[in-house]
Amino acid sequence: MDGFVEYLHRFFSDLVARSDGPMTFRFYLQPTMAFIAALHDGIKDAKLGRDPYWVHFIRSDRQGRIKSWHESVTAVTRVLLLGVVMDVIYQFRVFGAFDYPLETFVIAVVLAFVPYILLRGPVARIARRRLRKHPQEPQP
Repeated sequence: MDGFVEYLHRFFSDLVARSDGPMTFRFYLQPTMAFIAALHDGIKDAKLGRDPYWVHFIRSDRQGRIKSWHESVTAVTRVLLLGVVMDVIYQFRVFGAFDYPLETFVIAVVLAFVPYILLRGPVARIARRRLRKHPQEPQP
């Protein structure tokens, strides 16, 4: 049990330490890229008349949730991969080796996937309001 507690302590202290030092720009870059993906998909949801992401996810059946989950993962795949690459570089610069793959996964998910999921619904709601106020004129 002591080994597990030590592992968790090192895990969380390493995660906190990543916010300072080399490559801190990724703490801005990845969420920004996730926001851009959420902006794109949220506006698309509003134009197609879909429910906001979490509402759709909760109301859907199992197949609908799987489809929504797959769509979300696909939307942020590049951002996730960028996060993994940047964390691998960070680990080589700081630790001299790639010894902590679980930390890499957690950082990539927290910096890319979580912001995407949290922002897509509010973006869709805002876009839906704007589309109601300013409906698109049909193009000839």
